[in-house]
Amino acid sequence: MNQQLSFDLPVVPALGRDDFMIAPSNALAVAMMESSQNWEGGKLILCGPEGSGKTHLSHVWAGTHDGQIVSAMDLSDADIPTLAQTVVVVEDVPNIAANSDAQTELFHLHNLMRMNKHPLLMTGTGTPNHWGLSLPDLQSRIDAAGVATLEAPDDTLLGAVIAKQFSDRQLMPRPDVIPYLVLRIDRSFAAARDVVCAMDGHSLARHKPLTRALASQVLDNLG
Repeated sequence: MNQQLSFDLPVVPALGRDDFMIAPSNALAVAMMESSQNWEGGKLILCGPEGSGKTHLSHVWAGTHDGQIVSAMDLSDADIPTLAQTVVVVEDVPNIAANSDAQTELFHLHNLMRMNKHPLLMTGTGTPNHWGLSLPDLQSRIDAAGVATLEAPDDTLLGAVIAKQFSDRQLMPRPDVIPYLVLRIDRSFAAARDVVCAMDGHSLARHKPLTRALASQVLDNLG
């Protein structure tokens, strides 16, 4: 009897350049990231909806440039002068909207990196003018940066994202599962992540293979 077994394995995202699919919804953002020598003021904002690939792309870019990645929330405890000696990605900048210390450190990091002529990539959900930063000097510098936006996916990209979510969890759904999901979930990366996570949980708890019937049941529960 051919039956897929489910194991509670850790989720290990594949973050290599070859694991990121280029599509019309993200091609411009990828092109902008790959031309850091042309960034206005040596900085770029990478924004897009949750789960749209910001972390993936920023890891690829940092790896290509031998750079460092730091969460915006960790800037309060970071050695800013040392950090500014390298290429840097600051992730999830909107998360420090209520953290004046972290905003001040990002402001200093921005100025030092510009002086050192190192490119600075900052990421966040939504557009920078809605990040709600309380430090005017920092907000003005962010407003002056170029913006690379990851748009909502088309069918091809959404299918690839779903497939990657299964792959990251070391799961192999039946061939008709991904096309079925593409036509029925919201057109967002977060929806792709959530439905795969739910299918993984249902499969594991009930010892069921990843079939279209299980997908239908999960979608009914999520709805």
